[in-house]
Amino acid sequence: MEKKIGFIGLGNMGINMAKNLISSGYHLQVHNRTLSKANELDQAHITQCNTPADAAQNVPIVITMLADDDTVRESTVGESGILKTLQPNAVHISMSTISPETAEELSKLHAAAGSHYLASPVFGRPEAAAARKLWICVSGSQQAKDIARPVLDCLGQDVIDFGETAGGANVVKVAGNFMIMASMEMMAEAYTLAEKNGLDRAQVAGFFGSTLFNAPIFQNYGKLIANKQYEPVGFKSKLGYKDARLAFKLSQTSETPMPLVNALHSRLLTAVAKGWGETDWVEGIGRGVSEDAGV
Repeated sequence: MEKKIGFIGLGNMGINMAKNLISSGYHLQVHNRTLSKANELDQAHITQCNTPADAAQNVPIVITMLADDDTVRESTVGESGILKTLQPNAVHISMSTISPETAEELSKLHAAAGSHYLASPVFGRPEAAAARKLWICVSGSQQAKDIARPVLDCLGQDVIDFGETAGGANVVKVAGNFMIMASMEMMAEAYTLAEKNGLDRAQVAGFFGSTLFNAPIFQNYGKLIANKQYEPVGFKSKLGYKDARLAFKLSQTSETPMPLVNALHSRLLTAVAKGWGETDWVEGIGRGVSEDAGV
């Protein structure tokens, strides 16, 4: 008999994660704001739900993979939120990139309701989600981790534990996305500098990606930036701007001077202001640098 869990959020990441859970033997009670998105899934192994509350009913685990703090909060504690129906001791696996403060808030609300909240943000683009190659960071109670682990093992290549403080994994996620953005800005500037001085930017990127900066970020994002390859869209510029805001806010509340955060916040705000919010953040950063340089 199929194991039944809830799944909320079928965006570029969520749809691939849902497919992997189905292929691993799970039946999903799915909810998505655009209901037709669920048509991409094997209908024999899903139940389409009209609300988050419906998706969370009578299951031991519900996953949310949503865009931002407000959406996660509304799907959890709103009029039709999962806390309306989530059974005692059930686990809410929150895989979104949100602020540590929101994670702490939701964790307390779950505890008061007799359920568990597990922060589980991920690193990886949609193709990594499809290949089960996500890196999954977790923080929360050990009981929640033990319940969630079999499901998380179906989604990624490793699960890394960052303690019992609910927001811990989200601090790691915000810090990691800041490092990705900073690396993208650095690459875009370096390869544009090479281009303006008559060199093949793709050759320069290939050299650095195989020598001094021999790492996936510099190889994968480096290739996209060097080739000005902005499609398909894997992660939207408006979401990158959201993450820059999270990093900026966290730096302010913790009194951590981060000059690069200010520059990246401005870069991605400019992209959104130019109407590039729906484009990939590779374009938001890379094209922004190229246009500044007149190439």
